Amino acid sequence: MSWKDICHNKWTKFVFWALLYVLWVIWLGSYWWLLGLIVVFDLLVTQKVNWLFWQKKYKEGEKHNELLDWLDAVIFAVIVVTFINIFFFQAFKIPSSSMESSLFTGDHLFVSKLTYGPRVPETPLTIPFTHNAIGSRESYSTLITNDYRRLKGFREVKRGDIVVFGFPNGDTVLTKAPAEDYYSLCRVLGRENVIDRLGPVKVRPSDKKDHYVKRCVAVAGDSLEVRDGLVYVNGIKEDVQPGMQLSYRVVTNGQKINSKVIEKLGISAEGLYFDSTMPGYPNMFLTGSMLEQVRACGNVITAEPNLETVPSVYNSFNEVFPFKDTEWTRDYYGKIWIPKKGVTVPLSQENLPLYERIIRDYEHNTLEVRDGGTVMINGEKADSYTFRQDYYFMMGDNRHNSLDSRYWGFVPEDHVVGRPALVWLSTDEGKRFPNSIRWRRFFKFV
Repeated sequence: MSWKDICHNKWTKFVFWALLYVLWVIWLGSYWWLLGLIVVFDLLVTQKVNWLFWQKKYKEGEKHNELLDWLDAVIFAVIVVTFINIFFFQAFKIPSSSMESSLFTGDHLFVSKLTYGPRVPETPLTIPFTHNAIGSRESYSTLITNDYRRLKGFREVKRGDIVVFGFPNGDTVLTKAPAEDYYSLCRVLGRENVIDRLGPVKVRPSDKKDHYVKRCVAVAGDSLEVRDGLVYVNGIKEDVQPGMQLSYRVVTNGQKINSKVIEKLGISAEGLYFDSTMPGYPNMFLTGSMLEQVRACGNVITAEPNLETVPSVYNSFNEVFPFKDTEWTRDYYGKIWIPKKGVTVPLSQENLPLYERIIRDYEHNTLEVRDGGTVMINGEKADSYTFRQDYYFMMGDNRHNSLDSRYWGFVPEDHVVGRPALVWLSTDEGKRFPNSIRWRRFFKFV
């Protein structure tokens, strides 16, 4: 028997696909799926049941029905792509500038779910190729739901990783403004006013929250502090990523910086404002290397970071987490401890704002503070709490243009989706085709 005959033998095919299927079931950890071997056996060996009922079996010489052939191809593509999206990779587009100059608005990514392990879908009844909405309607059903479970991945989240995750505040969404932070608006305008103007609200499960992408700057068990706009973890200054940038106040001698220099630096001229009364640029976003080049320009006098040393008018409307009386700002933040699974902390009126959303919303307990400051969890008095999962602190590399953990708190482990692996396409929506294509970012590993 030739090698070709062996490869085309039905028993060889069955052994090959059965082995792959068994490995998948072991990874999945739900051994009821082993019953699927019966289907694999019948598909490849006995062929007693017409599992592919939509396929037409043609007699020799019979003309093919193109419509049925297209239907077969579409069904096959939906099944395969959905399987890949759930367990291996998922496409994602960068929607904002919060990660510039590491990731750019318009970057199209493949996000690896294998790095941290894919989550078993909590709401499996979903329209294919959609996440949480199609038009103005939800694209999923909660008729069938599963508890959170993550399959084995290559490793856990590390400091410095760029991570895609479900937006923690995305469990409640305003119908007329789904992209806005409901909780932030409620703090500013009041809940009733917000719902009257932008409601009603929709409640989403954790696996259907909108996806965000940030850099993990601290993991569970770390202590974090921000000084002069830079992160210190456990007292050690962070390794500044090449793409991390701050906003600078650039003062010139009255002349603008040459437009070719601006273009070479990769700064969008459309979003750059020159104030002749300074004279200079009040808000120029620069990385470390870009800053050196700007300071080297002959007409630049000074270039200093726009650091918020005290809470500003801006912060009075966008309070930093944990939303209590504090002198913390985006550039001088903390210290703050990142909750770790299995660790027990004492509860008090002072630290409860840090942990109340974890206790109530992420770990699904009832929480009540009675007169006198008594904390009740699940109806019982509690003077301490033990965390059930790990948490992370995420920040955008565009530190002065990023709504991140400084503004909405910790990211639970069960919200983590995956790690960006590859930029396969990048477009600049501010330019016309073909100038809108960022050719240098094609197939760029993250």
